[in-house]
Amino acid sequence: MTTSEDRSEARHEGPDEARGRVHVFRDDALGDHDAVALAEAIRRGEVSAAEAARDAAARVRAADARLHAVEAHLDLPAREPGTGGALAGVPTFVKDNTDYQGLPSGHGSLAFRPRTAGRHAPFTRQFLSTGVTVLGKTRLPEFGFNASTEYEEGEPVRNPWHTGHSAGGSSGGSAALVAAGAVPIAHANDGGGSIRIPAACCGLVGLKPTRGRVVANAQGRQLPIDLVTDGVVSRSVRDSAAFLAAAEEHWRNPKLPPVGLVEGPPGRPLRIGLLVDSPNGVRSDDDTRTAVTETAQRLERLGHTIEPVDLALDPRFTDDFLTYWGLLSFLIGVTGRRIGDDFDRHRMDGLSRGLREMYVARWRSTPGVLRRLKRTPFAYAAAFRGLDVILSPVLAHTTPRLGHLSPAVPYATLIGRLVDYVAFTPVNNVVGTPSISVPADHTTPDGLPVGVMFSGRPGAERTLLELAFALEADRPFRRIQDV
Repeated sequence: MTTSEDRSEARHEGPDEARGRVHVFRDDALGDHDAVALAEAIRRGEVSAAEAARDAAARVRAADARLHAVEAHLDLPAREPGTGGALAGVPTFVKDNTDYQGLPSGHGSLAFRPRTAGRHAPFTRQFLSTGVTVLGKTRLPEFGFNASTEYEEGEPVRNPWHTGHSAGGSSGGSAALVAAGAVPIAHANDGGGSIRIPAACCGLVGLKPTRGRVVANAQGRQLPIDLVTDGVVSRSVRDSAAFLAAAEEHWRNPKLPPVGLVEGPPGRPLRIGLLVDSPNGVRSDDDTRTAVTETAQRLERLGHTIEPVDLALDPRFTDDFLTYWGLLSFLIGVTGRRIGDDFDRHRMDGLSRGLREMYVARWRSTPGVLRRLKRTPFAYAAAFRGLDVILSPVLAHTTPRLGHLSPAVPYATLIGRLVDYVAFTPVNNVVGTPSISVPADHTTPDGLPVGVMFSGRPGAERTLLELAFALEADRPFRRIQDV
């Protein structure tokens, strides 16, 4: 278990304190635009897509010198990028666990030498259909297992709001670039919180869509429970809404209700359940509790009804989720040669190795683990009786300093810290339901953002986006360039 003293000690001022806050907003083609505003400026001819790509590349170089968020750069387009799609010409990045033709996918690992991708992943094609201009790939922790983008060797990805702190994980590289103003929007994906966690750490909007809302990659479809859904991190609610609407133009799952373009708050009062402490028994820290309860009060003032809710998960849920996470690490160790000829599972980092070894010790429990996890939707549905949305923290405590969740920390200590931190997000991955992180009005004493989370029924992205719009309209999210 992580104690408040542990986290306080992790926050003592250190040599990174002088590095402070990092942003690269400036008077160029990107200005203060979010993705929607930049796409509109390009359509009106006020700036060109080539100018936007050039200026974004300059911003990325300036930010990355201190944030270490980029895994690979692409050459700027030799010609003016295409103009099709709602986000045509908006510069962006793809996370380095998703294939982009011509670039390797390293998955944040030193356990192999990655091959160059011969074609785009299915989601990459859907992402490109929105019109974005990809400038490269962003860093993630090894295989996306960690909630902080840190490594046993090399620089971690740093939080633009305070470079001595974590940018979250696993989409930490994408979140750091967007929060710093290098690009307006970037690809992220989420298998246990990996869109929502870095969004919370970096003061962004991060929507994990319903399972099946966007195209699935082949690996996930082969697993007993497909945990991973792709999406984006953005600085505004309308950017996440615009991405989802544009992605539907490329492909829409006929088994889910269409989302369409969400453009504002809900037209009716909602019944919102309030969950402050985690179903796994972890109590939220004071700043997190304040952020959630103040958000609940704002929503009541806006006309919504708030009532306590109990999410009665199986008491074994956390252990079962970790066992399944261990199964994924085990499978990577067994099948790693598919992504690199020289793959050596012994070179995986301490967290990956620890998860694999834990699974090897528990493998006989796999049928029971899968059976219980597949029953989780019943408990989730029961909690939603009479409710439209559940409001909760994203994380049980505020963003730790770098090193607290490093894979160099002994496995038993690290996994305890992760359980005490990532206490809310995994249930949506198991059930397959949508969930969104948005910045709370409350911040930590050292100025770090705190995220709050709305979770919904399957297919309820429209409701979640509308509620996020309501908060943003009531009080605009804090901007790093204004602090």
